[in-house]
Amino acid sequence: MRRRPLPPAPLPQIAGIDPVRLRLPSDPDGLWPDLGAYLADRYAGTRGERTMPALLRSGRVLGEGGRVLRPDDPYEAGRYLWFHRDMPPEPPVPFPIGVVYRDEHLLVADKPHFLATTPRGSHVTQTALARLRHELDLPALSPAHRLDRLTAGLVMFSIRPEDRGAYQLLFQDRRVEKEYEALAPLDPEITLPRKLRSRIEKTRGVIAAAEIPGGEPNAETLVELAESKGDVGRYRLTPHTGRTHQLRVHMNSLGLPILGDPVYPEVTDPDPRDYRRPLQLLARFLSFTDPVTGLSHRLESRLTLRAWQDRTAWETGDQG
Repeated sequence: MRRRPLPPAPLPQIAGIDPVRLRLPSDPDGLWPDLGAYLADRYAGTRGERTMPALLRSGRVLGEGGRVLRPDDPYEAGRYLWFHRDMPPEPPVPFPIGVVYRDEHLLVADKPHFLATTPRGSHVTQTALARLRHELDLPALSPAHRLDRLTAGLVMFSIRPEDRGAYQLLFQDRRVEKEYEALAPLDPEITLPRKLRSRIEKTRGVIAAAEIPGGEPNAETLVELAESKGDVGRYRLTPHTGRTHQLRVHMNSLGLPILGDPVYPEVTDPDPRDYRRPLQLLARFLSFTDPVTGLSHRLESRLTLRAWQDRTAWETGDQG
């Protein structure tokens, strides 16, 4: 049986954020006599328990075609509803997002440090996705992959919904060559280049990922020293897998924690509004064949790692 296409959202994006879409489940036991009863049950014990009744009363929950829904409306399984959550204020990340490449299908952006790629947790409007959608008027923009919030550099986005799967498969099938640049202590006792292979696991709710001794390897990184300056090395990191925090974990396991890392080797709790000492890790290159146009690309970030140019300015946050 062909699935019914999703109805269009009756609400526009706000600051690049889509409205929440909710499909009402079946109710064979008749648990919910009306919409208000279902939503009270659905959001019991969450922040929505307080906010959903107010959204309903104020006419901010809409059904298909833009119909305003009320708490005493009959429950209709299978129907869709939409609403925008109230978004708490977020401290602005005061750095621009550069565009390295753009055509009608693909956009590759230069994400600054401290900016999440996509909305998650307390980072919603201050994300690369939301800001690019809003700033470039590209409401259908979608990420092909994600870059850690503290890491700067190249992130690929699909402009058209019909191309999204092709670009995401590039990363799932490992058909993108990625190269990173990192600044870390210099240790002449460590022989490089070196290929690191280990098992890295990330537990939900735990900030740091962990290497599992003796586990089947699921993470591989080539580490090379590009050049050195004083007691700091500039390292070229080539990951062959994409585990969470992989490069940071592998550099720390070598005894070369990346400058500015608030997690490895020790978890600290910096003020999220303190933009000094950004993690000195940069997604420098992306190389791939575009699955839609067939064009071959080798794209390079235009950003730099500040501690390499001026260690004091990096430590103090002086932008010059």
